Amino acid sequence: MKRKWNRPIWVGFVVAVGGLFSYDFFAQFPITRDFPWANLLLFGIGAVLLIVGLFRAFGRPQLYRGKIFGSIFTAIALFLFGFFSYEIFYVLRQVPLSSQATRVGEKAPEFTLVDPNGRSVALADLLSGSKAVALIFYRGFW
Repeated sequence: MKRKWNRPIWVGFVVAVGGLFSYDFFAQFPITRDFPWANLLLFGIGAVLLIVGLFRAFGRPQLYRGKIFGSIFTAIALFLFGFFSYEIFYVLRQVPLSSQATRVGEKAPEFTLVDPNGRSVALADLLSGSKAVALIFYRGFW
């Protein structure tokens, strides 16, 4: 008897990988930006399909394939979920809070930076020669 393909394993793995790589897409929308519930939902659906596929593969090995690939894909999906969780729930929490940033209309903090020619330029030096200086603050983390 020819064994059948165990589709839940393959579909579950694709859905779990989609949960990782769809974060940039879902981050565009306000409802999924603050908490990645859509990505976690994809990981959950992928995990359920992988578990169903593994039960089929190990429960009825004479009928379904997938004992080796199912185990490997499940381990990879768990690693991807762990990596995603680490990045989202730990690394991104290390970004400084925007509440500490300078607000519109506040006086900018005094600073000195190096220009492209290697000379030091201070904010006070720029303000001494003119009435205003345009500063652009990016909320980011390098």
